Amino acid sequence: MPQVTVGVSLKAYFDRRAARVWFGEVADLVRAHAAVRDGAVTVFVVPSYLQLDDARGYLDGTGVRLGVQDVSAHEPGAYTGETTAAEAAESGAAYAEIGHAERRRLFGETDETVAAKATAALRHGLTPVLCLGESQRQGPAAAAGATLEQLHADLAGTPAGPVVIAYEPVWAIGAPEPAPVDHITVVTRALRAALDADPGRAGSAVIYGGSAGPGLLTRLGHDVDGLFLGRFAHDPAALGRVLDEAAALAVSRAASAAEAP
Repeated sequence: MPQVTVGVSLKAYFDRRAARVWFGEVADLVRAHAAVRDGAVTVFVVPSYLQLDDARGYLDGTGVRLGVQDVSAHEPGAYTGETTAAEAAESGAAYAEIGHAERRRLFGETDETVAAKATAALRHGLTPVLCLGESQRQGPAAAAGATLEQLHADLAGTPAGPVVIAYEPVWAIGAPEPAPVDHITVVTRALRAALDADPGRAGSAVIYGGSAGPGLLTRLGHDVDGLFLGRFAHDPAALGRVLDEAAALAVSRAASAAEAP
C-alpha cells in the first residue's frame, strides 16, 4: 500500500518532563492506529537530542521512527559541540531534519552547508528531511521555481538515496493559517516531478509543513505525501485527527494505484 508520511518536530519547546508525558500519550495514540502498525502510514518524531533516548523508551514497538533536528556536516573528530550523523544513526535515529528556515535565518546556514549535512546523513543511512521554501510570499509558479532552485542546490553532490522534502514556505511558518491549498499543490507537484525524474531518489516523499494541522491533509489529497507538523501536534488529539486523515489518504492512494494500468 502506498505510504503516507506524518512527521512531528518538537523544536525546543518541551523540557524533558513534558516531552516524556507527550511521548507516552503519543505511544498510546499510535498503538490504536492500525494504519501505522500496518505500514500504510509512516510516522516519525524529531525530539531534541537530549530527549532521543526518552522518545525511544516510550515509542519503541509502536512503529514510530525517530529523527534528530540537525546533524554535523563533518565526520567524527575534533568538532566540539557537533553531533555527527554516525552517532545519530547509532543512537537509533532514522531521519535528520536539515535546512529548516530557523537554522538558515538564525545560524546562517547556506545551501552549501545544507548539502554537506545531507551528504553526511545519507552516507550514514539517515533519511534527510530537507526543509525548503520561499522566504517571501509570491505567486505559486514563482514559489515553485524558487523552491526547485533550492532543491537542486541543497542536493548538489549528495549521494543517491531517498529524501523527505518538507515544503515549508517561510512566510507560513508560525502563521495562523497554512499556505493556500492551490499554492501548496503547485509547488509540491513541481517537487514531486523533479524527484521522479532523478533515479537516485527512488522512495522519496514530498510533505507539507508551515502551520499544518488537522483538516489540511484531506484538502491536499494526492498532491502531497503527508504533513510535517509543529505546534499543532503538541496536542496529541490533534495529531490523532491528522493520523485519521493520513489513514484515509493511504487507502485512497492504494485504490488509485490498483486501478492504474
